[in-house]
Amino acid sequence: MNRFALLCGAACAALCGSNAVNAQERAPGQCYVSGIDLEAGDLPICSRGPVIIVPGSRTGNLPAEDFTGSSTIITEEQLEQRQVRDIADVLRDVPGVAVGSIPGQTQVRLRGTEANHVLVLIDGIEVADPGSGEFDFGTLQAEIGSRIEVVRGPQSALYGNDALGGVIAYESAQFDGLSAWLEGGTNNTLNGAARWGVVDGGTSASLSATIVSTDGEPNARNGTRDIGRDSYTLSGKVATDVSDALQLRATARFVRTEGQSNDQDFAFGSPTFGFVVDSFGVGFENEAIYGLVGAHLETAGGDWVHDLSLQLADTDRNTFAPFGLTSETRSDRFKASYVSAYDFGQSGHNLTFAADYEEEGFNNVATFDDRKETENFGLVGEYRYAGERFDFSAALRQDFNDRFQDTTTFRLGAGFALTDTTRLRAATGTGVKNPTFFELFGFFDGAFVGNPNLEPEESFSWEVGVDQSFADGAAILSVTYFNAELDREIFTAFPPPTFIATPGNRATESTQQGVEVALAAKIGPQWSLNTAYTYLDAEENGVTEVRRPESIASAAVTWTAPGDDASATLVVRHNGEALDSDFTAGTFPAPVAALDDFTLVNLNARVELAEGLELFARAENLFDERYEQVLTFVSPGRQVVAGFTASF
Repeated sequence: MNRFALLCGAACAALCGSNAVNAQERAPGQCYVSGIDLEAGDLPICSRGPVIIVPGSRTGNLPAEDFTGSSTIITEEQLEQRQVRDIADVLRDVPGVAVGSIPGQTQVRLRGTEANHVLVLIDGIEVADPGSGEFDFGTLQAEIGSRIEVVRGPQSALYGNDALGGVIAYESAQFDGLSAWLEGGTNNTLNGAARWGVVDGGTSASLSATIVSTDGEPNARNGTRDIGRDSYTLSGKVATDVSDALQLRATARFVRTEGQSNDQDFAFGSPTFGFVVDSFGVGFENEAIYGLVGAHLETAGGDWVHDLSLQLADTDRNTFAPFGLTSETRSDRFKASYVSAYDFGQSGHNLTFAADYEEEGFNNVATFDDRKETENFGLVGEYRYAGERFDFSAALRQDFNDRFQDTTTFRLGAGFALTDTTRLRAATGTGVKNPTFFELFGFFDGAFVGNPNLEPEESFSWEVGVDQSFADGAAILSVTYFNAELDREIFTAFPPPTFIATPGNRATESTQQGVEVALAAKIGPQWSLNTAYTYLDAEENGVTEVRRPESIASAAVTWTAPGDDASATLVVRHNGEALDSDFTAGTFPAPVAALDDFTLVNLNARVELAEGLELFARAENLFDERYEQVLTFVSPGRQVVAGFTASF
């Protein structure tokens, strides 16, 4: 571990709390991460006014200080201060998160689990591609007013097979007015976003559009071909109060991403075997449509709530070469959920029942054009108790699946406030992940064939943590230790004599353990600091797993002028050394090689010229670090952009 990682590790800790699924009124100035009364705006992680937060429970009334697990909230203010465009970038600032990106696929791993072990919600909609089982975070751009919450640790007891590693939820904003920004910079980058919203009594509606476009840079070692992309997002949401007790809501989202990519050379005898090489005419086109409609009903004076929702996801992913399509997959999901929760009021007890029906489909159009389907029905029971100093939660879920074995998962958690500033917490639970359609039935001629005999992966994990506030709540420090065991891990084998890739279940055990630490602090009236550090030990049968850095650290320092007329933010992100499969060796299975550690520095600033009009600029990868997140795939160098924001 180098000096940078040690220094960051000594200075940081984990943010705490998770929350609930529905909007709830919150008192201005109340910090719902620490539970400490502060001046409004004192801490960037504090919530002000009505919020919608990812559920650490299936109910809608769980304050984060009552959550017994690990969660990080990335607020609207933080996204604006760091001038975030790609959500994957800011997720590097979250403890326990590792990000790996190549054109056409950006993966996020929680606590050493796989990218398809993470449940991803956008405005409450499951958005992972049903075919691959994972979400491409390269298609998620930050919209004006959006926010994120990351819940770490298995949540299968609440959400089933997609949440073995945790939950990442992105929530777009609802507000009254019009706001837009436009920016341009190096590599012919042109990005823009606009958002319109209206709030009229019990009805709110909003529309948002975001465009990200760049010519990019070469991503092959010594390459000359620029790898650019264009991404377009259009979304809208509406909610209306039919009565004091009944609310209806709907949301929809369309995303299209297209760009260039390069292939790896797997021609035996080639001097560049296993390397990424310039591949002219090669690229990808992805489209996705998501939608949700729901109804929320309060009975028994608001103590007994019912929520019914219907959602869908439809995803098309295509890759092409100069001679035409090389792959085309179509995946879809329909899900219906009903949640009923009773709050026993001042006693602190809460009981919840939930039922989920989900149908997923997959078609490998470019090969067999043979649609596959899976149905799953899940039942959830959850109990929570929130006392003055003690919190407890328990959840149990039974899933009935028409393709895989039925499964039972659980989660238990407890928290205890030792003092007004110190809280201990612990949680344990199990997770499950069914094989994906592509792992079962995928096919690339001469390169990959699926395995229909795969079995689900299962995990057991536990964690303990402490949350500590200092200086009358001006700083919040948390430390969490986690430990997990994964059985029947799905891996890719290259059996002779053809060496065609095919997945299988390991007979040995995979383990993940580590420490998450982070600090959020207000340093005087104009300065704030957020830091995070993760140490991870992820092994399979005693061998370190690939693309899991041992150490990840970040620090963000923000200065704000009196009156908020100007601000500047410095973000430093460090990725420690990791291992990756080295196909350049020309042998199967491929040996591993080291991915060098790297440190990225971003600097941005903004100034208000007039009410509602601001100028801003930023430099990403300020020192032009050359690095690889996947072996032989070169990541972008320094990017400089400038633009303006207008609000009406």
